[in-house]
Amino acid sequence: MLKTLQPSLRENQHTLIRKLANCIEDHWQHYLSLSPYTIPEDLGYVEGNLEGEKLLIENRCYQTPQFRKLHLELAKVSHRLDILHCVMFPHSNYNLPIFGVDLVGGKRVISAAIVDLSPVTTERILPISYRSVLAKLPKIKFSQHRDLPKWGDIFSEFCIFVRPADAQEEAAFLEQVKHFLTLHCQIATAMMPISSPYQEAEILAGQRYYCTQQQHNDKTRRILEQSFGQQWAQRYITTMLFDSP
Repeated sequence: MLKTLQPSLRENQHTLIRKLANCIEDHWQHYLSLSPYTIPEDLGYVEGNLEGEKLLIENRCYQTPQFRKLHLELAKVSHRLDILHCVMFPHSNYNLPIFGVDLVGGKRVISAAIVDLSPVTTERILPISYRSVLAKLPKIKFSQHRDLPKWGDIFSEFCIFVRPADAQEEAAFLEQVKHFLTLHCQIATAMMPISSPYQEAEILAGQRYYCTQQQHNDKTRRILEQSFGQQWAQRYITTMLFDSP
């Protein structure tokens, strides 16, 4: 059983963040066989200060036979900034993309919402088992699309990166995340581990490249450095957020 710490930051965050955090954990518990994942003692729950306002970070991690690390991070800066970050890192002997979703906003508005299943193969193309299903999903017409960062070559053609304009678009984004999550969990649990050292090496290289590119996110690094210092931020990014296998 997945144990939920109480209280959680999500209870005081934007409604979409609370719903998405619950959705992610519900999918993990329903589809996957979860085991504890050891988080460094000082990184499970962190308190800091950003420009005179309290910064809180809550991390929850698990592992499964298919995934070396399931990571859900919630962060909050006083009443002005709410963050959800989630990544599912597969074991290198499973030919699976990397699921990731992020929400950034405040109590009333989500300014950035992104979800993707990022391929890790040399061709940067998702397996046909994913593409055939994702291509048939309903096309949601979000009113405000956002541009991917310069380091965003890790994302797939199905990546959704938007600024939800209202509650209807927030609900539509949540539904798309549910589709991505359900598909990913179903394929993962039905998949057998690979036996080819060459293929595993390719997957491992793809995962390392994904982590390296994500570490170029200057916005995340800047917030962490301002709150905790450069050395702590580097350790957190490379240990908690995007630790290369």
